[in-house]
Amino acid sequence: MPDALHARDLRRLALDQLLSRRSAGLLRAPAPDGDELDLILDAGLCAPDHGRQRPWRFVVIRGEARLAFGNCLAEAAMRRDPATGPSLGERYRAWATRPPLLIAVGAAVRSGSIPEIEQVLAAGAAAMNMLNAVHLLGYGGMWVTGANCYDPEVNAALGFEAPSRLVGFLTVGTVATMPAAVARPDRKAHVVEWCPAAS
Repeated sequence: MPDALHARDLRRLALDQLLSRRSAGLLRAPAPDGDELDLILDAGLCAPDHGRQRPWRFVVIRGEARLAFGNCLAEAAMRRDPATGPSLGERYRAWATRPPLLIAVGAAVRSGSIPEIEQVLAAGAAAMNMLNAVHLLGYGGMWVTGANCYDPEVNAALGFEAPSRLVGFLTVGTVATMPAAVARPDRKAHVVEWCPAAS
């Protein structure tokens, strides 16, 4: 019985840790690498996956590659909007080099019996698994989408040709400034218990 209680306490401790996760935008080195990065990627590979399609694709961007990726984002912004592209381009260049690690998360969508939406959702679930792993290892992270995530040329630069697609970028590193605690939504506003209609 004591062993069972201890195991339950450990599970509750892990869940309490998980419930403390929040997005962190200000990140610095170090970022996870080696075995820790492998654990984060493996967490993504544990996501639900209808039909064993294994659609998850992760592109790790770090070191000097962040500069080249920032240039890719800047060029995409100028193509999308020549008028405001240059100023946006500088912002994207800075964004790409600010965190020490970026992980682009996408779905390699295949035609067949599994609906496309389920393959994309599997990639989204992988992104969340990885964010949780980042947090549990003591790092910070944020899931970012926006115009670059949906830009076909940015997708292609990372190896995602339609119907395959990005679902977002994870910024990962050590938290530089701890974000303020966020009040979680009231459960009652989001949960109902279904009851069959009376006959």
